[in-house]
Amino acid sequence: MPQTDHLTYRRLGPDDLPVLIAFMTTETWPFHGIPNLSPEQVQGQAERGTYWGEDVESWLIEEAGLTVGFVRLFDLSDSGALFDLRLRAAARGRGLGTAALRWLSGDLFGAYPHLNRIEAHTLVGNLAMRRALLRTGFVQEAYHRQSWRQGEQLLDSVGYALLRSDWASGTVTPIPSGEPERGV
Repeated sequence: MPQTDHLTYRRLGPDDLPVLIAFMTTETWPFHGIPNLSPEQVQGQAERGTYWGEDVESWLIEEAGLTVGFVRLFDLSDSGALFDLRLRAAARGRGLGTAALRWLSGDLFGAYPHLNRIEAHTLVGNLAMRRALLRTGFVQEAYHRQSWRQGEQLLDSVGYALLRSDWASGTVTPIPSGEPERGV
């Protein structure tokens, strides 16, 4: 099992479905589309290939033998992969998100030489995740108004990316700023 900092990452497969169901259904995920998942929802997602397959990997994040988080890596055959990172409520606010982002960046760029970028999307209000993304070299590239459905609400979200070249050099390339003038 890979290990970084003091965290261990354990890859999941179909035989781990009961473990995944237990993890996903015993927490509230306030910054995800469905904050409270049912066992049937997780099982259905697994049957549709959401958690493992040719283009998807899922990992549990463990600290001192306890499961503290989950990360799903997807669109792995594309030039830009995405991820879903979840930390148990008791594990939040301790820098574990930053550590997990460092691990997943190294894992993805190391294992998938065709990847040019890793993309992240989160709700505007998820300040802890946004700070963790910035600490690990991600750059905010987008602001999406009323783009994320959560229940009956449409919330604003933001998009970030980490380029392979920035990750390899330890630099951050800012995006061009400014907009063209509006035509009249």
